Amino acid sequence: MTTNPPIPRRAGAGEPTLVAAVQASYVLLDREACVDKAAALIAQAAQRGARIVVLPEAFIPGAPVWIDSRPIWDGDADWYALLVEQAVVVPGPVTVRLGAAARAAGAYVVIGVQERDPHGSTLYNTTLYFGPDGRLLAKHRKLMPTGSERSVWGQGDGSTLPVLDTPFGRLSGLTCWENYMPLARFYLYAQGVDLWAAPTLARGDGWLATMRHIAREGRCYVVGVNPCVRADQLPADLPHRDRLWPGVLDPTDCEWVEPGNSVIVAPDGSILAGPARHEETILLAEMDLRQVHAARRMFDASGHYHRPDIFRLAVDIAPRPPFTRTETAPAEPVPLAVLPH
Repeated sequence: MTTNPPIPRRAGAGEPTLVAAVQASYVLLDREACVDKAAALIAQAAQRGARIVVLPEAFIPGAPVWIDSRPIWDGDADWYALLVEQAVVVPGPVTVRLGAAARAAGAYVVIGVQERDPHGSTLYNTTLYFGPDGRLLAKHRKLMPTGSERSVWGQGDGSTLPVLDTPFGRLSGLTCWENYMPLARFYLYAQGVDLWAAPTLARGDGWLATMRHIAREGRCYVVGVNPCVRADQLPADLPHRDRLWPGVLDPTDCEWVEPGNSVIVAPDGSILAGPARHEETILLAEMDLRQVHAARRMFDASGHYHRPDIFRLAVDIAPRPPFTRTETAPAEPVPLAVLPH
């Protein structure tokens, strides 16, 4: 592991802080158990000094693993119906509990959930951001579900691409393969992201290269966080459990539904913590905003190394609800003509 030399501090510089990547198992399709576990993990990370805590993609109520283990729409009706029942309404009781956990920890918390609208059955792969005061600061719905994910998740829109100010730097990020979308990355770079949260299910060394590339390209800290779930941790009472995970995604690693792959990367692309695989663990690394600023003297993707006279990016940040309501005022009655006598 390589580290950058310390940079002398002057008044006004943001304080360094510890960032945590929480790699853990979810309790598949059990929302309340997942919330309980998330709250306990947030507390554990805070006890170890973390002021920013990032948890995996779709941690509540767990990832729809059947989309990778079964043919699409082949015997998945019971699983999907249960997933809709266990999905998270935002805001709602789950966000209240997660906010309370963030407040008790005194930490910023980033966590992935499967979201549904209060009266809807379409689900969204959503990342929630909480402040240390417990407030739900923002949410991000994944813009483009990947491959078989499109049989489960809808598409987000440009209204949920938040960039948040914290005392330690600006916080944002993208979800899993969204991180391969160069225009989405640039849009966030242009808003000065200092800490990039990347909750994910992606496995393998190729994903680690992606995390390191984003750190070097954005000159920011990157926290990539995966779940880590063994096949024997799938709840015994799940419908059709014997068909849920036959271990076909990776026959050489069939014991693991989610093997992990979490990592924390510095703005120069060096790995500060991880990669962690095949274990539940909390990775910690120090984030120092001065290192971000120093790295951008050499390359700033949306600043001195950008050519806005040649390249332009237009971003539609308007929400796209399923309908818009319009009301037309009733027309004034037209008086009958007064006929002459």
